Amino acid sequence: MKRSEINAVIKKFEALLAEYKFALPPYLSFTPEEWAEKGHEYDEIRDNALGWDVTDYGEGHFDTLGLALITIRNGNVHNPKYKKPYAEKIMMCDSGQVSPMHFHWNKMEDIINRGGNDIIFTFYNADPETGDFLDTDVMICQDGRQYTMPAGSKVTLHPGESMTLYPYLYHEFIIPEGGPSLIGEVSATNDDNTDNRFKNPLGRYPSIEEDEAPYRLLCTEYPAAK
Repeated sequence: MKRSEINAVIKKFEALLAEYKFALPPYLSFTPEEWAEKGHEYDEIRDNALGWDVTDYGEGHFDTLGLALITIRNGNVHNPKYKKPYAEKIMMCDSGQVSPMHFHWNKMEDIINRGGNDIIFTFYNADPETGDFLDTDVMICQDGRQYTMPAGSKVTLHPGESMTLYPYLYHEFIIPEGGPSLIGEVSATNDDNTDNRFKNPLGRYPSIEEDEAPYRLLCTEYPAAK
């Protein structure tokens, strides 16, 4: 992705957050120059990759396969210094964009439609041994209601609605025409490096073409503590 595209996505995300009055912690407005002056008091943010995250999954077509997200809080399964057993994210997914089919080996999460457009999910159970789709009914846990649907079924989350996703439940979502959706996630501690199993292998972070200066640093770009 071009840096100018990433900058534009972040600015659009900020506008969507402001529209729905979702206020962010102060560190998310730090400029790159401000980050260069920050000391070890911000190690939790650096060590746990909190902050801005824009991904095209390494495929180079963000408009149809992409997601913008902010990890607001998280523990760290690899570092006992950070004991939080929970995580929180806020995400923006735009019309026509897909968050691709995947499941988590360990993480249980709630996905919440915080406002804007609908979110259309597709579900399959995963074979724990092979990771293949199973042709078995899936358990849908939606705002305190549990029911089953056939494999491959679609479920639409309207603003205010939420879905609980258990380990080994394949899920994919797409945003229909009509603009972006603001999406919340509340989960167990998140580890994107080891806990995501995509149906088709994908990367996690984009390659960046530096065609302009960064507006905000991504969670992978923080300088060392001063």
